[in-house]
Amino acid sequence: MSLRRKLAIIAGIYLIEGFPMGMAADVWPIYLRTHDASLGEISRVAGLSIAWTLKFFWSPLIGRFGTYRLWISTALVTMALALLAIGSLKSAPISHFLLTAFAIYCLASATQDIAIDAYAIDLTARGEEAPINSMKASAYRIGALASGAGLLYLPQWIGWQPVFYVAAAINLLMFVLIRRLPSVTGGTTSLHATLHAFRRWGQRREFFALLFFVFLYRLGDLSMGPLLKPFWVDRGYTPERIADFTVTLGTILIIAGATVGGFVMQRIGMRNALLALGACALGSNFVYAAAAAFPQSGTLGMIAASAFESFSAGMGSMAFMSFLMRICEKEHAAVQYAFLTALAGSGRIVLFVAGDLAEAIGYADYFFVTGLIAIPSLALVFRLQGWIESPEADSVGVASDTES
Repeated sequence: MSLRRKLAIIAGIYLIEGFPMGMAADVWPIYLRTHDASLGEISRVAGLSIAWTLKFFWSPLIGRFGTYRLWISTALVTMALALLAIGSLKSAPISHFLLTAFAIYCLASATQDIAIDAYAIDLTARGEEAPINSMKASAYRIGALASGAGLLYLPQWIGWQPVFYVAAAINLLMFVLIRRLPSVTGGTTSLHATLHAFRRWGQRREFFALLFFVFLYRLGDLSMGPLLKPFWVDRGYTPERIADFTVTLGTILIIAGATVGGFVMQRIGMRNALLALGACALGSNFVYAAAAAFPQSGTLGMIAASAFESFSAGMGSMAFMSFLMRICEKEHAAVQYAFLTALAGSGRIVLFVAGDLAEAIGYADYFFVTGLIAIPSLALVFRLQGWIESPEADSVGVASDTES
């Protein structure tokens, strides 16, 4: 299959994968904050994204039973039903039924992610990581833009309840489109083979350094992200203005950052890219802390913070995704990639208390602290050279033919 054909497929499936991110990261926090939910309640809803962390435990099922296409289709229908429930239930106070609907949506989206990521890894050949990951990042963010900015413009015209019905209809349309996805040949997913693959990982040098690195690299972003939209709401901005400044403009800058990140990685290598681009991404926490500490900076300060955060996030995620992709074996992609992304997202556990902490110490101090806690990940990059470039990476990293 040609690279152009692969890029078209990657674009389609990551548009679909990005849609739930826009819902969870953009629509839900603004919807809840404008309906008088506390930061604690909002962060606990955000904490339901722990499903993306726990998905590793059911990821073996994705490769062993059914096809990737079937799992993606089932997840899309489930998410559509959950959105119908969210739109039908009262938003305040947040009931157990509403929390359950949010949780089901997150669970289905996490399952969809496993299938899409494994499909993409199986499709991509070694050496295609940079263009494939640039396309992944761009398509993912465009999908998030469709659900984030696109849906945030609707409440002023149709109200909030129909917004969730529109989102459900879009999920059903995606279900129809996914049936045209070409089949790929999945790898071995037997328990014995999977355990053997992890055993080989565990025997490699600096395995524990790898685990700590993957956990810490995105911790600052994960801790800060869910409170950014409430921060904008509390500064007095409407959903439409937030969509303009943080979602629409932010998506353009994330795509630009991912493109620049792919170019930089090809020029300076993966290790240096992890260092340089990761440092830029981490700096966004401190930029937002400054915007919170100096409200007199006004709209210009808020836009500058959002722009820097978006562009640097695009660059940092480019290098990080490429690294995770490189160390996965094609035949165990569903499990290994799910494990790595779950470990990277395990910092979401802090979201169950993040809102309460932010309310206690203020936005500025909270953003600053979340930047500090991720700094050690940059030092760990120097311990991972063997994972990045050693001959072992050919057998334990990326199989000779495909990966994403």
